[in-house]
Amino acid sequence: MQQARTEIASAVEPIIDRWKDEEGPLLPILNGIQRELGHVPRESLPIIAEALNLSRAEVYGVVSFYHDYREKPAGRHVLKLCRAEACQSMGGDAVAEKLQNLLGIKFHETSADGAVTLEPVYCLGLCACAPSAMLDGEVIGRIDDARAEEIAAEVRA
Repeated sequence: MQQARTEIASAVEPIIDRWKDEEGPLLPILNGIQRELGHVPRESLPIIAEALNLSRAEVYGVVSFYHDYREKPAGRHVLKLCRAEACQSMGGDAVAEKLQNLLGIKFHETSADGAVTLEPVYCLGLCACAPSAMLDGEVIGRIDDARAEEIAAEVRA
């Protein structure tokens, strides 16, 4: 356990040092850690809290409030599926069910082979092209059954 904390500390301390003297450093620190490690390990929270003179609860509150911060690394691909009203009204629930079945995972899960992480997102701004998704940062509109199958095949390849 101590070795893991030491490894995490050595990974996050340079990021903390880069941002700790800036105004409002917590979000840039969390963003840097997520960018560097692919997630924000729970073990990093006390290190951040101590460096910023915050409570662990304050740091955890921010991490848990923003849905883009992960406790575990994401899969090789990240599929964000819009769950907002416009997408739901255009068949988003059926698309979500289809993709979950095709991928064998639910929202907030990563496939056992590490290929894909499925996340809900609440509006991608593609309401006119609903239902929509974002795969590895690229938006996809007008998802139907055929496109859902293509997406599943793409992330499994």
